[in-house]
Amino acid sequence: MQNSAYGASLAGGAFDLANFLKQPQTILRFLSWIFSIVVFATITAEGYTNTKEKDENECMFHNSDSACSYGVGVGVLAFLACVLFLMLDAYFPNISNAKDRKHIVISDLAFSAVWTFLWFICFCVLTSLWSKTTNEQVVADAARGVIAFSFFSIITWSLLTYFALARYRQGVNEFEQEYRDPANDHNAPYQSSPYSSTSGPSGYQQSPFSNTQETPGAYQPPSY
Repeated sequence: MQNSAYGASLAGGAFDLANFLKQPQTILRFLSWIFSIVVFATITAEGYTNTKEKDENECMFHNSDSACSYGVGVGVLAFLACVLFLMLDAYFPNISNAKDRKHIVISDLAFSAVWTFLWFICFCVLTSLWSKTTNEQVVADAARGVIAFSFFSIITWSLLTYFALARYRQGVNEFEQEYRDPANDHNAPYQSSPYSSTSGPSGYQQSPFSNTQETPGAYQPPSY
């Protein structure tokens, strides 16, 4: 019977807050959560400027509104995902179904990998646009802060991807060890066939159809 799956016991147990807070994934999710807040809150509060020539607010990254919208969107979704996965991590040991655990781990792995890539795009785009920005009304510290925490987010989400992949591989290895097919296990001893006879004679037996009579002599023609 399988006792554990994907890094946690199937039996469940009481929630240990101290142990939960010490886990690397929990620390990384908290950091990713803080970084996402810094990115979208900074862009929302100080990312738009208003010039005398135009009444509309413009993005501080080379007046590219799409760049600011992209940063806010990635940051907000990362913030919500961190909250969701923190709740799932806390409830994970109480999930007794191995298939449900597998779906959670795969979702974590896929989302972390995608968001690592999206943060990388965000960092590259904002860095490129900031190098072209000439507007003096832009708060330089805010722009640099957004770029820096976008880079930090790449690191934390890539580490979350690594830990999710390690947990998925651990679950697969536990499943293979628990449900190994005896026919494919070369270390298992050979078992003789149940139909083999152990009480039969060991010597040679003459065929029942063999000719046991003596052969006659020379050919004698019939007499008339």
